[in-house]
Amino acid sequence: MTEQNAEVRMPLIGDKAPSFRAVSTQGEIDFPKWGEGKWVVFFSHPADFTPVCTTEFMTFASMAEDFRKRNCELLGLSIDSIYAHIAWLRTIKEKIEYNGMKDLEVNFPVIEDLKMDVARAFGMLQPGASSTQAVRAVFLIDPKGVVRMIMYYPSSTGRNMDEVMRVLIALQTADKHGIATPANWQPGDDVIVPPPGSCGTAKDRTAKPDPDVKCLDWFMCLKKCPK
Repeated sequence: MTEQNAEVRMPLIGDKAPSFRAVSTQGEIDFPKWGEGKWVVFFSHPADFTPVCTTEFMTFASMAEDFRKRNCELLGLSIDSIYAHIAWLRTIKEKIEYNGMKDLEVNFPVIEDLKMDVARAFGMLQPGASSTQAVRAVFLIDPKGVVRMIMYYPSSTGRNMDEVMRVLIALQTADKHGIATPANWQPGDDVIVPPPGSCGTAKDRTAKPDPDVKCLDWFMCLKKCPK
């Protein structure tokens, strides 16, 4: 395997997330033991003391408690040193006011990855973008350590944290109720009943309709779901 191929290798949806040990702003991280039994939003950013990343960290910090209420921890990474991380996070708290947010304490861990080992393991380095900075990657990892969602953004575009939260809630809802969620789904909206697995079931679905299920056709049925 060439060095370039190694840099872009990444776990796919359904794969176990790579294990690693790393120093962070909240102490050593032994993953996946860290966060075991919880969902984890593991995200990378290009560099400390950059404006787009600052807006992202402030937004994540403002939502951290909402993620924790949903049994989800946040975990950040960049290739900068732990000292740069600490200085940047202190600057955010002490000096930066943005979009109505100020005096924000970033209390989720931010990993130091100077040797780029973790970034390479997760495919966070993409040579076409940079060989020394991680792209804006997001991995949503479930309590069993399995990758359930992957998002990639270019360095010039800040991420939509509301979408990360929406996907977390959608996956938790799907796991709990055995359903799927339609386009632009929000908590409280109708959900999709899985398609029938046999001709007989498909026929029964239209011939003997469930009063709690609204079928648009034999393969596409929706129902209410607890919020």
